[in-house]
Amino acid sequence: MRQEDIWDADAARSYDTPGTGMFAPEVLGPTVERLAALAAGGRALEFAIGTGRVAVPLAERGVSVTGIELSRPMLDQLRTKADEATIPVVVGDMATTVAPGAFSLVYLVFNTISNLLTQPEQVACFRNAARHLTPGGRFVVELWVPELRKLPPGQQAVVWHCEPDYIGLDTYDVLRQHVVSHHFRFGEGRQATLGRSPHRYIWPAELDLMAQLAGFELESRHADWDASEFTADSRSHVSVYRLPAGD
Repeated sequence: MRQEDIWDADAARSYDTPGTGMFAPEVLGPTVERLAALAAGGRALEFAIGTGRVAVPLAERGVSVTGIELSRPMLDQLRTKADEATIPVVVGDMATTVAPGAFSLVYLVFNTISNLLTQPEQVACFRNAARHLTPGGRFVVELWVPELRKLPPGQQAVVWHCEPDYIGLDTYDVLRQHVVSHHFRFGEGRQATLGRSPHRYIWPAELDLMAQLAGFELESRHADWDASEFTADSRSHVSVYRLPAGD
């Protein structure tokens, strides 16, 4: 499954869920607040900007936001909310594509770095972030923690979310550090729809090493955008990496 095939026109049309899910105020509000503070009055670059879930409200806060996006259908959906003059976007992948100018903040949210399916691509993403940042600039990554502790010997799947109309299930390939997320959605009848997306999962310690290879230092790590403490039981983390400030 190529990312271009996953994030097609159908995905773009159904991605936005205003007021609920990842668009819920209690989810989106703290994200935007934290990123605005980390931008510290400078320009921000979003890798995999998508339909502008974060970029649009961040720009409305007065932050100058630029994006990189691989999917043209997702970009088309963004353009229904903000034009090129408001949020300029370069079409391309987040590991190699270069946006013009320099930034004080690069951010990559909602597990998206795991869409890069090899370790070299993920390392290249960190290096691409460093390439765009001014001295002392920050790279923020939001990512889930692999739930391998829930896998008994011989079992390959974990149900990570279950509601009456939805089941989320992950299947793991622990040799290649790959996972495929399966999203089952149920209507009123007997029919169901299935969406799937492949990922390469990353442990926090491995992520830190990728950051070091690109010249970053870990500045902070929390369990969420509200700065809750990150513990051994946290299911996700928001990690802030920083380049040296220079002379």
